[in-house]
Amino acid sequence: MVDRGDDPDSFDERQLVERARTDADAFAEIYRRHVDAIHRFAFRRCGDRDLAEDVTAATFERALARLDRFRWRPGGIAPWLFRIAANELTDHHRRQGRRRGDRTRRAADRLQDSVTFDDLDRVDDADRVVLLREALDELNPRYQRALTLRHLSGLEHEEAARAMGVTPSLMAVLVHRATGSLRRTMRRLEEES
Repeated sequence: MVDRGDDPDSFDERQLVERARTDADAFAEIYRRHVDAIHRFAFRRCGDRDLAEDVTAATFERALARLDRFRWRPGGIAPWLFRIAANELTDHHRRQGRRRGDRTRRAADRLQDSVTFDDLDRVDDADRVVLLREALDELNPRYQRALTLRHLSGLEHEEAARAMGVTPSLMAVLVHRATGSLRRTMRRLEEES
């Protein structure tokens, strides 16, 4: 469950984060509270259970190593964890993109403009979901993070903006531009085929 910051559990989580800076059991509780949401986010973005598990593990490893840098904000620790996970995914896709070649281009050629991020929950054709993920991989890393944090993480708009480290109005601009870039890239790839 994503902490929205306006419920009684928010105060409890804030205390838990403070304790986790020096208490491994407190960090373990943070892990238990957020591991499923981070794993779902990673899996929805990459479609690979093993990679999602790796990203989830790396997210919490980085969070533990950098907990001293975390500063409490409305929404709790969840947006910070999603940001770390989004960065881990972006790094992975950047490394994979260097190895991939024409496979992505052919897959993106087959992707239709009508697929939206909401379709990831409903689509029956697994190939279409894979194609959407591969097309998303072609975007610049900042656009990838903006779209995945806004549409795949379950975060509200303001929380996604905090996770990106930008204002809500800038987040709206980034999501708009990223969506346009995705459409243009797909049209270009269709024309090249």
